Amino acid sequence: MSFVPKYWEDPELLQINREAARAYYIPYASAADARSRKRGRSPYYVTLNGRWKFKYHSSVSEVKEECVTTDCDTGGWDDLTVPSCWQTNGYDQLHYTNINYPFPFDPPFVPNENPAGVYVREFSLPDKWEGKEKYAVFEGVNSCFYLWVNGQFIGYSQGSRMPAEFNISSYVRPGVNRMTVMVLKWCDGSYLEDQDLWRFSGIFRDVYLLARESAHITDVFNRTSLSAGYDEAALDCEIGTTGSLEVEAELRDGDGVTLGTAQAVIDGLGTLKLRVSHPVLWNAEHPYLYHLYVSAGGEVLHFAVGFREISIQGGVFTINGQAVKLKGVNRHDSHPELGQTIPVNHMVKDLRLMKQHNINTIRTSHYPNDSRFLELCDEYGFYVVGEADLECHGALPAGDFNWFTRQPGWEKAFVERAYRMVERDKNHPSVIIWSMGNESGYGENHMAMARWTKGRDASRPIHYEGSDPRHGGSPDTEVLDMESRMYASSEAIAAYASDPDTSKPMFLCEYSHAMGNGPGDLQDYWDVINRYPKLMGGCVWEWVDHGIKIMKNGRPFYAYGGDFRDKPNDGNFCIDGLVSPDRKPHPGLLELKQVIAPVIFEAEDLEAGLIKVHNRYDFSDLSGVKVLWKLERDGETVRQGEIGGLSAGPHGSQTLEADFGKPDGPGRYYVTLSCVTAQETWWAAPGHEISFGQFKLPTPQPETFKPEALSPLHTEMLDGRLVIRGFDFEYGFNLETGSFDSLVKNGVELLQTPLSFSVWRAPADNDRFVKEEWMKEGYERAKAHIYAVDIIRQDGEAIEVETAFSLGGYLRPPILKGTARWTADASGGLHLQAGVKVRDNIPFLPRFGLCAVMPEGNEEVEYFGKGPHESYIDKGRSTKTGKYLTTVDDLFEDYIMPQENGSHNETEWVIVSSELGMGLRFDSSTPFSFNASHYTPEDLTEAGHNYELSRRPETIVHLDYRMSGVGSNSCGPALLAPYRLDEKEFEFGLSIAPVFKEDE
Repeated sequence: MSFVPKYWEDPELLQINREAARAYYIPYASAADARSRKRGRSPYYVTLNGRWKFKYHSSVSEVKEECVTTDCDTGGWDDLTVPSCWQTNGYDQLHYTNINYPFPFDPPFVPNENPAGVYVREFSLPDKWEGKEKYAVFEGVNSCFYLWVNGQFIGYSQGSRMPAEFNISSYVRPGVNRMTVMVLKWCDGSYLEDQDLWRFSGIFRDVYLLARESAHITDVFNRTSLSAGYDEAALDCEIGTTGSLEVEAELRDGDGVTLGTAQAVIDGLGTLKLRVSHPVLWNAEHPYLYHLYVSAGGEVLHFAVGFREISIQGGVFTINGQAVKLKGVNRHDSHPELGQTIPVNHMVKDLRLMKQHNINTIRTSHYPNDSRFLELCDEYGFYVVGEADLECHGALPAGDFNWFTRQPGWEKAFVERAYRMVERDKNHPSVIIWSMGNESGYGENHMAMARWTKGRDASRPIHYEGSDPRHGGSPDTEVLDMESRMYASSEAIAAYASDPDTSKPMFLCEYSHAMGNGPGDLQDYWDVINRYPKLMGGCVWEWVDHGIKIMKNGRPFYAYGGDFRDKPNDGNFCIDGLVSPDRKPHPGLLELKQVIAPVIFEAEDLEAGLIKVHNRYDFSDLSGVKVLWKLERDGETVRQGEIGGLSAGPHGSQTLEADFGKPDGPGRYYVTLSCVTAQETWWAAPGHEISFGQFKLPTPQPETFKPEALSPLHTEMLDGRLVIRGFDFEYGFNLETGSFDSLVKNGVELLQTPLSFSVWRAPADNDRFVKEEWMKEGYERAKAHIYAVDIIRQDGEAIEVETAFSLGGYLRPPILKGTARWTADASGGLHLQAGVKVRDNIPFLPRFGLCAVMPEGNEEVEYFGKGPHESYIDKGRSTKTGKYLTTVDDLFEDYIMPQENGSHNETEWVIVSSELGMGLRFDSSTPFSFNASHYTPEDLTEAGHNYELSRRPETIVHLDYRMSGVGSNSCGPALLAPYRLDEKEFEFGLSIAPVFKEDE
């Protein structure tokens, strides 16, 4: 039995002696120091970050009362850095679960074996703090904690991701003081913190002390408003104090020029009013900030002020009267080594990457982030959906998704999570929407949260996705200002937007699941979102893979659920981001960047050099960008230039003119236009590409080179093989397998194993549901059966062999049947024409094509098609058509969970060769998909982690008639029909030629 009261199992007891929630600020002694935002420059601030003594207990019942006394000997305890998560420091269990509670559903009770960490820190107070009030501030402690100072109990708090502040004035003394904190892993609040994440514990955000005068400012609420024409801004500073206090407010512009001051004696609560004529408005594209300094009792508080107006007009979401599309991502606090402890520079790195990829919105899924993150969003220009620390997803498998929100005894806990978020973050202009949590059902407790929020701050609309009627909650959504959906299909949101009976704007708080090789449906969503004013946009799930960096056999890799024997776990479902844990962009992020690009090109009259450019910025004209163009013939640049005079206003268009010149004869001619930054910004150097457009000129195609036959063909039968010989080549066709098993040019063997047809790909994460259907039909075990092999033609010019075959796996009838006609000519060319019929009533195929396994050393890949990164039928807007030279290793996309990767859609030809250029050329009159890898689909299918892969020396080349798209069905809707290989009958033609490409 613990020596402390069990506050952790009482949903109506949320704190003891904690100060009222307030806006985030640090008191400084001067305006200059306050403006710096460097907390160490404040004489009223002392950090308690650093080394603490720490003792971990597997259960709170093991903690002895002497741990909190002043004479407790901590010499034998461990050292632990604060802030940190104790699981990333070797204590307790690393555990990832998405929906399911990691303990029995028995609210408000949590396991008796409730791990506890006891932290002890000795500290001294500055001499100048004598006579001042002293406060201890904990910015984030997971999940609840008890606080003692000098052996005296101070208080208790729960609610992991919001500050807890305590007045410790009566308990500190001159000289050395001792602070003791007991943190519990679980409390009743853990039922409300069931987010899709690793379950971290401990003091994971900053801890510090503040000194205040006995009479001081307690809170500031900067209420801004704009006149109808935006020619005047009002700033009403609502100020709370602990007593009678003379307060001055000074407002400066971005250059530091004072625009106005206001003074008053405030006793308890008062308002200082300031006005600005012709204000510069804040938005994410131009995040102009004014600076407010509130001074009293020797303290200066600094607040960034952004004047902006958020409204919903006729079902359209607007900022400053302009319809805005939210091009966002969901972002968890996640660091591969530090867990939920996020350094400021790491926050900046995230924001810089987002800005570089045209992202303007962040949903703080699913809890408030560090206040400094919001300061950065204010300054750098991001729209933030501030979300309360509330998720009760585990109630769904427990039996009633809406259980918590319907329980009157939990209303206080619900409302407090909105209250603490709003009070802390109310002054941030970047916060444009309040969200009442995530995936917690919907009922009266959510309505109470929303009503309180509206009563406190009516300037921002209220969001909550859980009111979706499919969840079975209350139908009363009057308190919510927008419709919200997760993973609704593009067809579903179009139906909503076109329905005249719907009146609220729709926000897709989660859509297009970016897990693994994906997402593949971004363009389909944004075609609809851009079409309908009622659609606000949305946030892709999600920003980052939540891998934990560990070592295996001396090799670092990123672990996921189950790698620590954690139960229940959701496996690699935490590996679902647009960037890797170390913030390397996945191809999916590049796809998002192009799909949501603010500058779009349209061919108006290519022969006349006329291009229409569409400006999808909401507040910016195009004077800050420039357009570079180039004309390529067969992948080689023949002309290039720059287009000036861009001036189109927000949501406007203009026609650009450039002298592309005339094509110089047959060839593949492409014009590529690149919109780049004209000047340096905090997030990119000049010349950073914002978006591009590419257009093919209608010119005659070049004639395919046909080498002259230097001698007639000779054929003979040897041991069941047809051997075909020409001037410098020898091919072997195996009559039993119905396939070529040898292709030799000038004595160099270019095949390791026989050519074969294939329908299987290593399932991508987004195939997680359909793969069960594929495997039921035996796609992954499909083998060829040869019914007949017939020699159709045989002479000195060519030989034709036709094979009747099927592909199928055991237990099930054949997946498909077909014929393959192979023609070898005297020049060494090899041509395939396959006709395929797919069995009815089976799932769409992952792929269909030819597999060629080439010997070791065939590492160089040259191709004409989409590149440089992977592309699929539904994921290729970010690629450019051109000629590329790369390697097999560089084509590999190293997803944490191995899966289909590295394919290239719409390829015209590809050569896989040694570095000397000896290899095979594949081309077709119809663009195809190719993949070259050192791993077979079976290798990728069987591996659960990338460290389990063993690189093969040979090169496995897939030449696909077509491959199905990747979609986002790991959580999103099923793959759209146009992207499925669902044809029941088709033909596939492919030419193969051994080449010494340096000579040809």
